Amino acid sequence: MSKLLLIIKREFIAKVRNKSFIVMTFLSPLLFVGIGVFVGYLSQMKAEQKTIAIHDETGKFTNDFKSDDEYKYLNLSNVDVKTLKDSIVNENYEGLLLIPKANDNTSLQKGIQYVSNDSPGVMFVEDLESIIAKRITAENFQAQGLDTLKISKAKADVSINLTKASGEESLKGLNEIKIGIGGAFGYLIMMFIVIYGNMVMRSVIEEKTSRIIEVIISSVKPFQLMMGKIIGTSLAGILQFLIWAILGLTAMFILSSIFGVQMGASSGPQAQQALELAQKEAGGTFQMYIKELWNLPIATIIFCFVFYFIGGYFLYSSFYASIGAAVDNETDSQQFLLPIIMPLILGVYIGFFTVINDPHGTVATVFSMIPLTSPIVMMMRIPFGVPWWEIAISITLLFGTFFGVVWFASKIYRVGILMYGKKPSWKELYKWLKY
Repeated sequence: MSKLLLIIKREFIAKVRNKSFIVMTFLSPLLFVGIGVFVGYLSQMKAEQKTIAIHDETGKFTNDFKSDDEYKYLNLSNVDVKTLKDSIVNENYEGLLLIPKANDNTSLQKGIQYVSNDSPGVMFVEDLESIIAKRITAENFQAQGLDTLKISKAKADVSINLTKASGEESLKGLNEIKIGIGGAFGYLIMMFIVIYGNMVMRSVIEEKTSRIIEVIISSVKPFQLMMGKIIGTSLAGILQFLIWAILGLTAMFILSSIFGVQMGASSGPQAQQALELAQKEAGGTFQMYIKELWNLPIATIIFCFVFYFIGGYFLYSSFYASIGAAVDNETDSQQFLLPIIMPLILGVYIGFFTVINDPHGTVATVFSMIPLTSPIVMMMRIPFGVPWWEIAISITLLFGTFFGVVWFASKIYRVGILMYGKKPSWKELYKWLKY
């Protein structure tokens, strides 16, 4: 046990003292903030206004197309069609909407064309179709002697009120918030596994290629060395996340204090009244959302995050360590990495596409029990409320699988770390397991 602790200490100190670890620990939050600000800036940028020429031989639709910041519609019905098409080729206009004359609306709606050099966006085409269909529909109503005003008034606008079985009012969009919270924790686990699993693999490859491993193996067992690397690297990762959490909470506290002081100092009587009015209008719904968020199983989420965080990392790091021992360089490791990463990707897709619609369904439940996907899928399910016995079974299977995988991985590890100059294959790995 003392040798294992020495290896853990060595791996932890080596990772923490690394310059790249120190730099990325403090630079990564700034990079994330910078990317967020940059994406927000890009989303606020307005695209260049595109000009759409309209040649309407019927004269019915020209007033229905309203220009906005994105598209400018020009009525060029008096210009020859061939001239307009030549203008499209010369890129004078983004596109040309041709509305021909027709004997009836049925023929008209089948003869409309949109001419452009590039394929238009789906949403843009749907908007054009909607505008034209609305006008034709109104004419069809009139032709049938129907009162369009009465039809408009007769249209129903249904808004279903959501309530719980206990009688409390519920909110729309709450499932999206829950899957967002669960997805954030699941995605953190996946990123941690990929980043630090690769660190374990590279560490093993580096020691193997430098032949240091031969000296180390003379003093410790391969199993102790592998577990020491996994645990030491995981502790370095946990330290990094703790630093990020402290920095994030400190920044939130400072910003809230600054903006709170500024708001109190600059708000006059009129601003205060406007603020109170806005709070009355939006405060009720906002308070309900806050109440619902506080009703989430926060303690269970944090507790399970820690266990799935550790269990998922230990499980996959065993794979990464065995791969690092089997190969001589990172290039050779690519053929073995895909089967490892695929369950992680599958877990993310399963989570987002099934949990949000049916968090307690068969698919979501099964994949939250499978150890290779449970750290991600179960974290997405927990905000919706999961029975404790399901969580207990899932965690037990996860750590039980980890111990089983470690046993197999150690057999590959003890043979692979002393193999040089030979590209391993799946067949070779199977032989090492039987050795």
